Amino acid sequence: MKLDLVAIAPPDFDVDVTLAYATDANLTGRPVYRNAECWLHREAAEKLAAAIALARPLGLRLRIFDALRPVEAQWALWNARPDPEFLADPRRGSPHSRGVAVDLTPARRRRPRNSTWARRSTPSRRCRITAAPTSRPRRSATGLLLMGLMTAAGWDFYRNEWWHYQLFDARRYPLISDADLAAADDVCAQKLDSARLVEIGELVLAHDLAHEPHIVAGRARNSAAACRSG
Repeated sequence: MKLDLVAIAPPDFDVDVTLAYATDANLTGRPVYRNAECWLHREAAEKLAAAIALARPLGLRLRIFDALRPVEAQWALWNARPDPEFLADPRRGSPHSRGVAVDLTPARRRRPRNSTWARRSTPSRRCRITAAPTSRPRRSATGLLLMGLMTAAGWDFYRNEWWHYQLFDARRYPLISDADLAAADDVCAQKLDSARLVEIGELVLAHDLAHEPHIVAGRARNSAAACRSG
């Protein structure tokens, strides 16, 4: 299977990458990724570049905790906790396993790595945007800020996980296995030039804001009603 994947890492992408499932800080207690690199489908990578372009003038940098999650990793998580309210059934397939979903949070530039998500990276301890009263104001503000950035860049919002975004119509993309990813890695996938990637993201945003501002605004309004499994 020919994959159209892009490696997500500095300097090509101005992001921080901390893949929780590449470490033992997850519900299985061991790394579930054979390849510890961060990957996305090219269409998702272009929309991530658009979100990066929006975050930069605000003094923010996006911190990524998960992106492409091969089918084998989804099965490892499912075997540890077969709960469809928490995980997508691997027989149906997660948007993560298609390379079109990303878990992330906005972070201030030059700020220590002490985000709430990082401290609570074990999936069973994640909380929804409607968190406990003691933490609701901070997390709601973070979630709403992220929603503005990501929906304006063309991502779909999943209401049960404020950190999760995916492409619309995610099921039209094929599922990706470890073997597929290894083959893509062998040929260096299709890594985009960083300057060109930023240019693509900024051109998309400029066009939408100049010619179809109602669409950009509508994304933020309508995405909150979406409830697609992550």
